[in-house]
Amino acid sequence: MHKLPTSSSTGWLNKVPEVALSFWIIKIMSTTVGETGADYLAVNAGLGQGMTRAMMAALLAAALFAQLRTRRYTPWIYWLTVVLVSVVGTQITDLLTDGLGVSLYVSTLAFAVALAAIFFVWYRVERTLSIHDIVTRSRELFYWAAILCTFALGTAAGDLATEALGLGFTWGAVAFGALIGITYAAWRMGGNAVLTFWIAYILTRPFGAALGDLLTQAKTYGGLGMGAMWTSALFLSVIVLLVAVAQIGMNASRSTQLSE
Repeated sequence: MHKLPTSSSTGWLNKVPEVALSFWIIKIMSTTVGETGADYLAVNAGLGQGMTRAMMAALLAAALFAQLRTRRYTPWIYWLTVVLVSVVGTQITDLLTDGLGVSLYVSTLAFAVALAAIFFVWYRVERTLSIHDIVTRSRELFYWAAILCTFALGTAAGDLATEALGLGFTWGAVAFGALIGITYAAWRMGGNAVLTFWIAYILTRPFGAALGDLLTQAKTYGGLGMGAMWTSALFLSVIVLLVAVAQIGMNASRSTQLSE
């Protein structure tokens, strides 16, 4: 029987936060920031797509390096990495669609197959896809590969639904929100926790993207006209606040453990 490594045998503690309400709030807002932030830097800030991609890729590499060097979950490093993965995942899909002319049907299918392959190899090697046991380097590498792929897949699927299939921003957000609700109900009724988690994780990306477009796009295009800058700033502020609360709570917990 395959023995799961523990923190006592590896010297690591789980590198992923507990899945609570705050986790999903930050996750959804980070997906929206990925959609609006990339657009703001490339268009409004005038950096252009090439410069924005290079800058975000470099920042992601630095954040991921810091994340891999830690031996336990550190809120600000983890969520900074997630936000940057969100931006880069969005840019990968946009590059394929807008830069290379790849059909959204093709890119959605390709990312779905790539994600399935990652999960297949991950399970064959580790015998688990649970995020509650990210306590080895190999599991963490599988985890982040899957996360990047879910963001790229979610972006492609979201654009496919809202643009190619004509749902629009409002109905796109409603449709993906409903699917998330169904997934939550399935989990509450005893559905497999690992499967429902990953389904929800994938669905929050197109939901966040549709929400971001709904908030930022002009009213003539079916949006609310808030603009990319203000939407990104608002959501980033909420993310920073929630992550700061998590970081302070973790620091206090560690101080208590050391004093005992």
